[in-house]
Amino acid sequence: MDELERADERAACALRAARAGASVAEESFRTTLDVETKGEKTDVVTQADRDAQDAVIEAIREEFPDDPIVGEEEDALKEVPESGPVWIVDPIDGTSNYVRGLRIFGTAVAAVIDGEPVAGVTDLPALGDTYRAGPAGVYRNDREISVSKTADPEAATVSPTFWWDFDQRDQYAAAAREVVERFGDMRRFGSAQATLATVACGGLDGTMTNLPTNSWDTVAGVAMIREAGGTVTDLEGERWRHDSVGLVASNGAIHEELLEATRAIDD
Repeated sequence: MDELERADERAACALRAARAGASVAEESFRTTLDVETKGEKTDVVTQADRDAQDAVIEAIREEFPDDPIVGEEEDALKEVPESGPVWIVDPIDGTSNYVRGLRIFGTAVAAVIDGEPVAGVTDLPALGDTYRAGPAGVYRNDREISVSKTADPEAATVSPTFWWDFDQRDQYAAAAREVVERFGDMRRFGSAQATLATVACGGLDGTMTNLPTNSWDTVAGVAMIREAGGTVTDLEGERWRHDSVGLVASNGAIHEELLEATRAIDD
């Protein structure tokens, strides 16, 4: 059977794997955690991240034992192969929220064929929400979702996402300025995948960054937004890929304004 013909199987596996990882993460939520940093002071990791990734990988290996797996923690691959099947895993997206006892965190799993996502799941266990996209549509908790219809930028709510390092805070300030001057309101959730899922369901009208992004922070959510009728591009306005610079995701109706705002960060 062709790999694309197994897209339904991959979507079902992604859902089971994401739920397995989210269950592990939830067990340690709001308990005493040993928190480490991975370089930057705000880039934190816990044993729960590692355990959740192990649970996700185990669930995938049960059905697709030979597929490569890209993941945030430790031994997983860090680059997405250009051809063939691959899984992309973020065991706890929003670890900074997680260690502070904030509920916006989750496990994200994407199934990719030849660089294009065929399924994506983000399970947010403390919120009780599971977002999933696949061949059969895009859903939150089994109810079909779609992007918002907001067309007036001054009525839109936008999130600058993907954290800027301390030596790039001028860019964060510029991103915030562009949002508050062009759009109706601003949010920041501290979890890229939760943010992208919220664009997919219409809770946000768009999100943006001028930075390169990690595949585990993005691919599942991008799949959801596209399936929900939205638009995702790079800084040039071209179709976004896992190796693009910048990410501009919207309901489509405000995309040109959001793209201009994102380009202005570097100006």
